[in-house]
Amino acid sequence: MIEHLETIDEFLAHRTADVEAAVREAAATEIMPRFRRLAAHEVDQKSGPHDLVTDADRKAEQYLTEVLGKLLPGSVVVGEEAVHADPATYGALQGDAPVWIVDPVDGTRQFVHGDPGFCTLVALARHGVLLASWTYAPARDQLAVAVRGRGARLAGVPLRAGSPAPGAVLEVATSHPDYTTDDQKQALLGLRTDGVAPRPCGSAGLEYLAVARGELDATAFSWEAAWDHAAGILLVEEAGGAHLTLAGEPFRITGGNALPFTAARDAATARRVTGLLAQGDA
Repeated sequence: MIEHLETIDEFLAHRTADVEAAVREAAATEIMPRFRRLAAHEVDQKSGPHDLVTDADRKAEQYLTEVLGKLLPGSVVVGEEAVHADPATYGALQGDAPVWIVDPVDGTRQFVHGDPGFCTLVALARHGVLLASWTYAPARDQLAVAVRGRGARLAGVPLRAGSPAPGAVLEVATSHPDYTTDDQKQALLGLRTDGVAPRPCGSAGLEYLAVARGELDATAFSWEAAWDHAAGILLVEEAGGAHLTLAGEPFRITGGNALPFTAARDAATARRVTGLLAQGDA
């Protein structure tokens, strides 16, 4: 407990390792024992066949909700599965309390199919400002941490997104067609041009990590659920990257964004991608 600590800054200075330990423990006890061992009754559909939830999602979120709330008294948790059960809980993003934003298994479809390309995402925000994030890919034992103003690190090593090589083809991970409206599909068609190589995304959290590592040039996503984007947006930002919506504004975790939006290795690439999306949307 940290009742003696008066500010979130003090929490971030003293307790980020405790959050890391909680994320690792959630994966070790609730996620990895079920990886490639899921029984049929442990997998359900939410809104359709492409929107899956498993016992690992539910149990890991329950664990993180309990532990994170204790680590930072007075904070609240906005988790993907809790919001599915009660959409009103999403409103906590607009409140005064510090908010933990949790996606227990980002890339559930990959998890269900035994693909290691999934991760656990946790971010801490207040008044819509992202303060810290943790991206953990347990099947790959990769943990990336970002703290606002203090940089981003993977396994303790600083991350720098860098800039694409001049004249190089841009690789852009885009929303899967199953999750886009007709208008959004039209906007994404703007990326089908010379010098750009769009491809469907996998786990959003791991795509953001790839941008922060300089392994992927940009994303182009058409949905704004905070649990999918909060951790990665801060990771990219602290690695020197940028994010922009179709309106030319930074992405807001509280919603109301002009979609699609991008997170990119640098500001110039973000402007290029949103410009192409705008052309497709025209």
